[in-house]
Amino acid sequence: MKLQDKKVAVIGGGPGGLTLANLLQLKGANVTVYERDGNKDVRQQGATLDLHEESGLEALRRANLMNEFKARFRPDAGRLRVLDEQAIIKMDEHELQQKNQEARPEIDRAPLRDILINALHEGTIIWDSQFVSMEKQDHGWLLHFKNGKSFYADLVVAADGANSKIRPYLTDIKPIYSGVTIVEGNIYDAEKNAPKLWDITKGGKVFALGNAQSIILSAKGEGSLSFYTGCKVSENWVKQSRIDFNNKQQVFDWFKVAFASWSVQWQELFASNDLWFMPRPQYHFPLDQTWTTLPNLTMLGDAAHRIPPYAGEGVNQAMQDAFELAENLTSDHFPDIQTAISQYEKQMQARAAVITKDTLENTEILHAEDGLDNLLAMFTERR
Repeated sequence: MKLQDKKVAVIGGGPGGLTLANLLQLKGANVTVYERDGNKDVRQQGATLDLHEESGLEALRRANLMNEFKARFRPDAGRLRVLDEQAIIKMDEHELQQKNQEARPEIDRAPLRDILINALHEGTIIWDSQFVSMEKQDHGWLLHFKNGKSFYADLVVAADGANSKIRPYLTDIKPIYSGVTIVEGNIYDAEKNAPKLWDITKGGKVFALGNAQSIILSAKGEGSLSFYTGCKVSENWVKQSRIDFNNKQQVFDWFKVAFASWSVQWQELFASNDLWFMPRPQYHFPLDQTWTTLPNLTMLGDAAHRIPPYAGEGVNQAMQDAFELAENLTSDHFPDIQTAISQYEKQMQARAAVITKDTLENTEILHAEDGLDNLLAMFTERR
């Protein structure tokens, strides 16, 4: 095996990085995951994840983790309600007697992460390791972390997300603003802190569209409600708005003005003090992006091909990257690591271009003036 006697460093302990670590360990590779979180119990923000047959689920099959997944996924979490801005239901999958969830079953982020972490060898993850920089050493890299520690690796895989600090070591291609900025949030103990929205979501998901804006809700198994508000604003809106996003009241005041045409019951998003939120301008990379393959560095997931969340592809593409990269690195079909990485990157770039194009089309459709009609037409065509 080409990785024999090699130290592999995966930077980032999200689903993509953890999937890669599992698959490499199954083939006997020496792999370490460096994760900036202090420990595995840090709260996992964000919506539930729908895993797709050919990508996320295929990765779990290859990692021999489908039984664990089946024990933790939530069969009704994917049931969707589509609402208008006045919270009037326009489509309701809860009314369907039977709905096939098997193609894209839902799981909360924390249980998925736990499954992937628990399958790794003890000590694989080094917590409290926030990447700062790296420098070439021998045939690999010397990695430096904020905690003052440094480690050597023969091969580094960047799985450190949309704002990857490792990506610039591979390419200077910059992301492109999509035109939409999200305020992402989590309401804890939502049945108490946002009872109307919790009831509307009914344990599943809500897509609400109006006035070229969107609100997406996801109920999670531990009782929290995640949300994304989507608005067409300028790329520098977060800074230019002068909103202190550490101040809930300022964000609440913005929401009441920006979503003034929406029913007041949506204001439950920011009415409680038991919540977390963050602004996230949505970017993507050029469809034709390429870079020169290196023999000791590559990337996967959002670090390689960040996209808005409007196709449910982010985690799935990261997990597919992981199994394709693991397959190449442990295969006898390639003469060396650089060739294995090159083939992976070409395949990943082509696949990501198609997914990015589809996602951007969805982003535009949902945030058009007739976004609600567009969404309802999409679901009608699929039936």
